Amino acid sequence: MKKQSAWLLASLAALVLVGCAGQKEPAERAIASAESALAEIHDSAQKYASDQLQAVEAQLAGVKDSFTKGDYKGVLAAAPALTSAISGLKDTAEGKQKDAEAATAQAKDAWGPLSTEVPNMVTAIQSRVDTLSKSHHLPKGVSKDGLASAKSGLDAMKTAWSDASNAATSGDFTTAVSKAQAVKAQAADIMKSLGMSSG
Repeated sequence: MKKQSAWLLASLAALVLVGCAGQKEPAERAIASAESALAEIHDSAQKYASDQLQAVEAQLAGVKDSFTKGDYKGVLAAAPALTSAISGLKDTAEGKQKDAEAATAQAKDAWGPLSTEVPNMVTAIQSRVDTLSKSHHLPKGVSKDGLASAKSGLDAMKTAWSDASNAATSGDFTTAVSKAQAVKAQAADIMKSLGMSSG
């Protein structure tokens, strides 16, 4: 009986080895396919879904580790979940990319009016500051501190506007509009402090 069971175990072991060898190639293909699919979306995933990408890369590393250890069955068992994770990552990255492109298009539209309006405000403030600086009497409601603040604010606005323009030139309209709106708000405050109408 012992002899028979020993023979049976040896036969099963041989079958398992044959089975494993038979699973190596499909396991190899499964990993190659996953790597190829991930490589195709890697850049956009890195940009729009980096956390999710890290999780998928860790999943792939785990599967490759199983392969290295000769656990081809484990590789094949994990392959569907890995494929699904890569597919989910692709959907997330594409969705976020579309949102980003829509936001950029919206910002580009908003940049047009701002690119005229804000420089006009800055020019008007500069003119007002120049006039008041030469004047011996400041108008009612305008203080020396207010004028000094307007002067320093003007320099800051010019720098910020230059940053906004550079961002627009490089195609980053979201940043350009954000900076332009900040300059516009500051300009409105300074115009108010100088007794000017910002309308």
